[in-house]
Amino acid sequence: MSPRSTAAPPGLPDPGRCLVMGVVNVTPDSFSDGGRWFDHGRAVEHGLRLVEEGADIVDVGGETTKPGAQRVPEDEELRRVGPVVRELARQGVTVSVDTMRAEVADAAVQAGALLVNDVSGGMADPEMARLVARTGVAYVLMHWRGHSHDMQTRAVYTDVVQEVHDELQKRMEAMVGEGVDPAQIVLDPGLGFAKRPEQGHNWALLAHLDRFHELGRPLLIGGSRKRFLGRLLSDAEGEPRDFTDCDAATVALTALAAERGAWCARVHDVAPNADAVRVAQAWRSGGEDLDEGRARPVGRGGR
Repeated sequence: MSPRSTAAPPGLPDPGRCLVMGVVNVTPDSFSDGGRWFDHGRAVEHGLRLVEEGADIVDVGGETTKPGAQRVPEDEELRRVGPVVRELARQGVTVSVDTMRAEVADAAVQAGALLVNDVSGGMADPEMARLVARTGVAYVLMHWRGHSHDMQTRAVYTDVVQEVHDELQKRMEAMVGEGVDPAQIVLDPGLGFAKRPEQGHNWALLAHLDRFHELGRPLLIGGSRKRFLGRLLSDAEGEPRDFTDCDAATVALTALAAERGAWCARVHDVAPNADAVRVAQAWRSGGEDLDEGRARPVGRGGR
């Protein structure tokens, strides 16, 4: 059995199993939901629904990072995420903000966010490390090689596992050098970000999660609905399956990552993934840590 990552950063849930992070994209152009939650009210309703379905954390983002995407202005990103973070936090939800900007992260933390999910690992904004150090907020540091508009041109590796491992380690050391407590940090190998599906980069990283446990920090895995799943499930003519038909594959990925010791899985379709992490935990423990409370689904009302 693979070792479980270290304990959660302070202030975050720690139920003794892999967490489930549900995604709320407050954007008009997300690859996964096409702007369905762009309206603030609908975004809040969706976030609350994800908690009902078993999400331990709700990740609110106002800027799409799909391949080829261009950045939005900072004030627009703030306008998108601020009210949603504030209302979800007011209603008792554990909220993460998905942003590369320190100013947006700062506003979200003031509004009640307990986690900053930065796909750039602090590289897009030099103020991010100081913000994280000053506030003490939990922080997801993802492997990153560049912005969405050109990141796939940077997906050149001799040994993808070793290089991603080493680059994550260097970024973590840089953040700590800026005053961030290592206990605040969660690591993310960045599936789909500067990783080419046709070259198997994502699968190599998943197959060697044990290497990333060596870095001594919890691991977040974000493979939900990504292109490498669609490519794997291509039809007889080689046409990749649409992301909307990759939710079952995402559940399989979540279960396997949880069994390999992932701390959290970031997903769009929460309910089946919430089931998957419980199955994985029972499998890992042989049922030894099950009791009435642990076996009961989480959420505001169960399901």
